[in-house]
Amino acid sequence: MAEIVLYSSTGCEYCKKIKADLTSWGLHYEERNVTENEAYFDDLHQQGIYSVPVTFLGSEPVIGYRPNAMKKRLAELGIEAKTRVDVDEEQAETNAEEVFSSLEPGMYREVYDLVIIGGGPAGSSAAVYAARGRLKTLVIDKAPTAGALALTHKIANYPGVLGEVTGLELLTLMRKQAKQFGAQFVRSHITGVEVGTETHSVHLPDGSIHTKSLFVAVGSRGRVAKVKGEERFEGRGVSYCATCDAAFFEGKTVAVFGDNGEAAEDALTLSRFAKRVHIFLPGKQFGSDVDPVEMADLEHVEIHPNHQLREVLGEDRFEGIVVKGPDGEATMMVDGVFIYLSGNRPGTDFLAGVVDLDDDGYIVVNDVLHTSVPGIFAGGDARRTPVKQAVVAAADGAIAAMSADQFVHRRKRIVAQYS
Repeated sequence: MAEIVLYSSTGCEYCKKIKADLTSWGLHYEERNVTENEAYFDDLHQQGIYSVPVTFLGSEPVIGYRPNAMKKRLAELGIEAKTRVDVDEEQAETNAEEVFSSLEPGMYREVYDLVIIGGGPAGSSAAVYAARGRLKTLVIDKAPTAGALALTHKIANYPGVLGEVTGLELLTLMRKQAKQFGAQFVRSHITGVEVGTETHSVHLPDGSIHTKSLFVAVGSRGRVAKVKGEERFEGRGVSYCATCDAAFFEGKTVAVFGDNGEAAEDALTLSRFAKRVHIFLPGKQFGSDVDPVEMADLEHVEIHPNHQLREVLGEDRFEGIVVKGPDGEATMMVDGVFIYLSGNRPGTDFLAGVVDLDDDGYIVVNDVLHTSVPGIFAGGDARRTPVKQAVVAAADGAIAAMSADQFVHRRKRIVAQYS
């Protein structure tokens, strides 16, 4: 059997995942912790690697937590292993199949009381309240196992849920509860929405669903596009986790791109190791979850507003970056770059011209989640919220469902469900 060597660091969550995978596959490995033995830093530096975890399967390194890549490499070495990711995906599909059904021709002839676009925490919570309130409810989700919550590995702070659960487990409970109350769940892609006087139409590839009210609970699109050279130097100068990799850059100069809490926290960590940290903000200031005064007071840290990362430079090794600021493009010869550009934007493009959106694509709503169009509501990641949390999205779902109930039944006020 090929020799397996894992380079790890203390406190690295992805290192823990790889060790758990290797153990579950019944594979023996040698662990080299760079935090405990600095000589292991030199081993990686000599190969131009500035990140952990790194798993050597034979002579080839797999940088980062990439279980599918490890599986492929093991197969090339004649070692068969079923990754934990495969098991998770199979379980996710099994859970989805228990709740989601196929679109039937008769559904296109129905008039629903409430159609919910999105089966995440906001949509599933709305389905619970709406179906329990005897609204004829349909939830449409194009990918029920791929949302932000469904991909969350651990949740320990959801009220009423003791211990730790995965996001998928929590969502499955919500969806099953809604289905027990009578909500229907189907998979499909939304191509558009048409506003009517008595009913609204939700256009799907094979037809249109008609509804008296609509709740938009779509999620956000994560960062997909990478800059030129980024992927090539991942783990070789490009990093995404200071907890894992800060020690590789002791006494060096690094760049941090991002304005969110994670970028700020990791910049703080980097400032304890690097001799200089350049923080590049995509806009004028940090996000609302960051204290700008605290960041300005950090030693060895320089903040650059209104800058974008254009390119990662290097031939055989990482050499620097190209940034674009108010004065144009410039090359910076830094030793590494940490990237926290989430790129999250609500997936509301199909609603442009239908309801009011703000400059970032969030749907504009009032305090009971009404949009600019009567009978259309929005919540969760589709609206601008102070924090992105499952419990906040679920609360939006409850409010939207009761608002829809008021609209459909033409009540003078919202009737709360107390029991």
